[in-house]
Amino acid sequence: MFKGNFINNLPKIYGTYTGGFIVFIILMAIGEQAGMSAKVIGICFVAFTVLIYALIGYLSRTIQVDAYYLAGRQVPTVFNGMATAADWMSGASFVAMAGGIYFKGYGYMALLVGWTGGYVLVASLLAPYLRKFGCYTVPDFIGTRYGGNLARLSAVIVLTVASFTYVTAQINATGTIASVALDIPFNIAVYVGLASILMCSMLGGMRAVTWTQVAQYIVLIIAYLIPVFWISNKMGAGVFPHLMLADEVARIAELEAQFGLGSVKNSAADLKQVPKGLSGITKAHAEVNTTPWKFISLAVCMMAGTASLPHVMMRYFTTPSVKAARRSVGWSLFFIFLLYSSAPMLATLSKLSLMDPNLATGIIGKSISEVQAIDWYQNWNQANLMFVSDFNGNGTLELNEFFMGGKAVVLATPEIAGLPYVISGLVAAGGMAAAMSTADGLVLAISNALSHDIYYKMINPKAETAKRLLIARILLVLIGFAGATIAALEIQGILGSVIWAFDFAMSGLFFPLVLGVWWKRANAQGAVAGMLGGLVAGTAYLIAVRSGYPGFLDITQLTFGIVGSVVSLVLMIVVSLATKAPDAATQKMVDEVRVPSGKAILGRQH
Repeated sequence: MFKGNFINNLPKIYGTYTGGFIVFIILMAIGEQAGMSAKVIGICFVAFTVLIYALIGYLSRTIQVDAYYLAGRQVPTVFNGMATAADWMSGASFVAMAGGIYFKGYGYMALLVGWTGGYVLVASLLAPYLRKFGCYTVPDFIGTRYGGNLARLSAVIVLTVASFTYVTAQINATGTIASVALDIPFNIAVYVGLASILMCSMLGGMRAVTWTQVAQYIVLIIAYLIPVFWISNKMGAGVFPHLMLADEVARIAELEAQFGLGSVKNSAADLKQVPKGLSGITKAHAEVNTTPWKFISLAVCMMAGTASLPHVMMRYFTTPSVKAARRSVGWSLFFIFLLYSSAPMLATLSKLSLMDPNLATGIIGKSISEVQAIDWYQNWNQANLMFVSDFNGNGTLELNEFFMGGKAVVLATPEIAGLPYVISGLVAAGGMAAAMSTADGLVLAISNALSHDIYYKMINPKAETAKRLLIARILLVLIGFAGATIAALEIQGILGSVIWAFDFAMSGLFFPLVLGVWWKRANAQGAVAGMLGGLVAGTAYLIAVRSGYPGFLDITQLTFGIVGSVVSLVLMIVVSLATKAPDAATQKMVDEVRVPSGKAILGRQH
């Protein structure tokens, strides 16, 4: 069936995989009709998909440096676009983003604008040029472009802070899904999620991560789109609901006015009863990020953060050529669009399912006891992701008496909308795929930077290949374990942690990367000052705001990257101009990087 080499057979291989996964969904649906319990269905979905990813990871094992770090630089553009989309669409995109829009309104669509628009910056400013450079990691580019170990070390520090913040959010998401699907405590489930992540990446590095991410994208996009189309059709919003979004939002506004949104305030005593991390639909939430400046500043931070995140840049190092890197960005945008265009619709349909009294699923206005007896409410209440209470004592559920965790919006909506449980199992598998794919890329980015840029480039340049890969794998396990331990503490929610990661990356790496390509006068001293100064300034501002400092210019804890990046830019320009210009060879190298053809600059140096 599969003749020729692996790369040429990719369409057939993943076509067969997709068909097999659809058959599995059908078998689970038949099992549900035959009496298979919801718990067994959930376990089957998560276990089956994770085992498939682990098998791909095992089959992709390698002891070759190019394959481990760069998947052999032979990933075709379409498949690299799918892998990048999976790498990009994290647990935050899949599990938490629709929840943010659900509770906080259109202001949080700044995330969609920023995360998608960031790829315009990636395509136009960075990806093709970093691929032309021929580097293994982002610090590899920084270290070679600016020269010296201090610049390389500074880039590793920023990369580690941003990526580790991001990876804790992804392990949090895998833990949430595993705890619900497998019915185990969250603080244990995060380590189950970690084990799943390591199975995909430890043996094969970037090669294993690439081919598992393609498989994970197929699962997550099927899992996200099927509920949207099914619920929309069931509610009468059309088979393709995206075109009806304005009508559905208008309907929600009517219902909010009917139920008196914001007219009833919960007392402090009422709110003390609500479990930590749950939110209600209140006017305060609806107004978050709705001023033009707050919307634009959040979008700008997400755009610049996208163009700074090392695990995103690494994906474009795996393409066969500079031209392929640029085309790969276009495919990435297409595959990301399929999910991002659906997130606002899913949030809207979820809210309508709960609020609309004309639907059988509507709960607002029903008796408290009736709502508490619903199976899906009991399941999610036990998972501490849903809560209702009769605060005003009238026995009827009011809008201010229903609370839900943002993580539950996507995961619980199929049950709330009355879809077969097999769809809930599918969504759990999709969420797991999204979180795992991004966590794989992030953990690999950190371990590769530490093993290649610190150990090999700075400590032991004569290290044998086997030793280099052993160090990389040990670091992979240690970093993953540390991330799971932090995630278990639930210091910050999934979406908040992800936004912080973008701000950290933007603070320390955006301008050193961009100016490294586009300003020949930028030198090592300026780059080090920009990276460390930007990271310190941004972090200090975040700590100050979290400690009660009111901030300035409406820059919040979600947009502290603006402070960090401005400081980084100013320091980089001032210090570069105040110190010696790069030598002629370096400036010639920068000119050559911007030529979209020819051999990679570093290809023969590793």
